Amino acid sequence: MNDRQDPYAHDPYAQQPQVYGYDAYGRPVYHPDDPQRVYDAYGQPLAVQHAYGHDPYAAPQQAAPQQTAQQEWAPQQAEPAEPAEAPRPAAAVPEPRRAPDADAAPDYRTEQFSFVEAPDEDSEDVIDWLKFTESRTERRDERKRKGRNRVVALVVALVLVVGAVVGWLLLAGGDDKGGPRAVGQKRDVIVVHLRQTKGGGSSTALLVDNATTKRATAVLLPNSLAVTKDGGGSTTLGKSVQDAGTGATRDALNTLLGSQIKGSWRLDTPYLENLVQLVGGISVDADTDVPGAKAGDDPLVRRGGGQALNGQTAVAYATYRGPGEEPDKQLARFGQVLQGVLKKLSGDARAATTTVEALAQIPDPSLSVQQLGASLAQLATRARDGAYRTALLPVRQDGTLGGQEADGVVKEVLGGAVSNAGTDATPRVGVRNATGGGAGAGAARVALVNGGYTFLDAGTAPAAGRSAVLYADDKRAADAKEVAKTLGLPAGAVRKGGGSDVAANADVTVVLGKDYKG
Repeated sequence: MNDRQDPYAHDPYAQQPQVYGYDAYGRPVYHPDDPQRVYDAYGQPLAVQHAYGHDPYAAPQQAAPQQTAQQEWAPQQAEPAEPAEAPRPAAAVPEPRRAPDADAAPDYRTEQFSFVEAPDEDSEDVIDWLKFTESRTERRDERKRKGRNRVVALVVALVLVVGAVVGWLLLAGGDDKGGPRAVGQKRDVIVVHLRQTKGGGSSTALLVDNATTKRATAVLLPNSLAVTKDGGGSTTLGKSVQDAGTGATRDALNTLLGSQIKGSWRLDTPYLENLVQLVGGISVDADTDVPGAKAGDDPLVRRGGGQALNGQTAVAYATYRGPGEEPDKQLARFGQVLQGVLKKLSGDARAATTTVEALAQIPDPSLSVQQLGASLAQLATRARDGAYRTALLPVRQDGTLGGQEADGVVKEVLGGAVSNAGTDATPRVGVRNATGGGAGAGAARVALVNGGYTFLDAGTAPAAGRSAVLYADDKRAADAKEVAKTLGLPAGAVRKGGGSDVAANADVTVVLGKDYKG
């Protein structure tokens, strides 16, 4: 029991009230049946009668007329305000009070007071407030930083968008003729080889669908075009198709043109005939008569516009080269037949694929039947819409590409750049075998490659007794003399040549005769 809570703890003689317990504020609660506890009508305790003893700490008091015994009065500490509606606990009885003497100051004891320490800056409430204020300031600063970051990001994004738009305008804004530029355009390119089962010739074209410009182009490639070959050196496109096959030829064309040919379509003449029949025939503006198989037969194709062709006559027209005609004439006719077929082919990918499947071809590994059908369907749509044209790739006499026209086709149509085969300082030597056997050509190849020259296989020629070293350009005369020395041929074998005697894609042409010993 604590002295602070019991005012009678220091009176050894006083009859102490019976303490029942303590309320929520630490004040003593006396037993309600205590005879010494007297309450008024409002339940407040009145003076406590002491039969004997006195409070040794109490100040002297004057007796009131109504009092028959000394009254004790103890100041009650201020209680926390409670809601009016809150009921008072039944067992809680307020601490007794003494009526204060009018002339005497109340007697307060230190143990009757509780002190509340004033909070300082280190108290938890102050610290919490400082933390709250600091957090709010940091959040405000963070919002400002985020706002600035968003503004910076918006400015950067705007700059990037403007730069992209300007770049696109520069790339696709158009050339001097008002057409869109070739850089950055989306193209679908396949190469088609028409191979003749009779005679062994071939014709090659690139079918280009430009999804950006929504136009299509068939680029016709002459057989004299110089391309690289496996193992080094160069050869002609025609020989590459025959000897190296579709895969190696496709790679060589990509290297030469800087293009992205996705696949090859080998279309042998019997398949072309069947294809024309499947689409119901085609119509072309024939530029010449195509004679019949025998003398005196009616022409298979008559010259004139709007000539209807079936499968057989379409093949005859596509492969025909008249006497004395340049190879480009025949190549152009092949291009006409291709365009006629595309105009009659379905523009639906599934239907076009069905037509290709009906040909019963073995597809090239680079291009499935479904891929070929989809590409042909798109080209067919361009052809019927009038957004299709045919262009011949110009080739120089030596088989290389150059000039504004060739560069324009490669850049604008294919989106590539020319990288001619064998255009370095090493002379290209074409060897035509006229020895009547194969051993001489093999020995000449070894000698030329070891001598640092680029070897070109120029085919065979009727057997000849004497060898010849030919050049068409006077600038190559010295090279021709060095080639003769490398092969062990006399200086008299060197001479200027021209026409069909000189390989189109070679700087120097060697015709090996029977006198060549290797």
